[in-house]
Amino acid sequence: MPPPVDLASIRIAPLTRAHAEDIVTWRYAAPYGVYDMADAQPDDLLDPALGFHAVLAGDELIGFRSFGPDGRVPGWDYDDSALDTGGGLRPSLTGQGLGRAAIAAGLDFGRARFAPAAFRVTVASFNARARRTVESLGFEVVGSFAARRDGRPFDVLVRDERS
Repeated sequence: MPPPVDLASIRIAPLTRAHAEDIVTWRYAAPYGVYDMADAQPDDLLDPALGFHAVLAGDELIGFRSFGPDGRVPGWDYDDSALDTGGGLRPSLTGQGLGRAAIAAGLDFGRARFAPAAFRVTVASFNARARRTVESLGFEVVGSFAARRDGRPFDVLVRDERS
């Protein structure tokens, strides 16, 4: 069993090729397989337009965060009123209470880097763990929709940064 992750050591860093090559191999247990990056190539994650960043605990890759179009799921009418953010944890680390610290680090990074009026996340409706986590960070549901690709239901949540 790997040593516990020091929550205070979690930080956002530039995504390297080695990180990208690792992330595209991650596979999640059902029903979380919707988050697999089976079709992604490392170069996809390294495209600056998609805004991928590494989530590190010390020097260890524990997850990723993205800022921009990667956080969008086709089927919702997205606009530019909020910065979309998404991400994931290494599959072996899910369900261990690390998500809140990883997302909070991403929000801090995103606030400093992009200064958005609001953040927006899109979460698969079945993913109660992720929904509880983002709601604990101040996100509120603004709508739900069926993904264009497979009809799977998703929820869209927003956190206002102006207050």
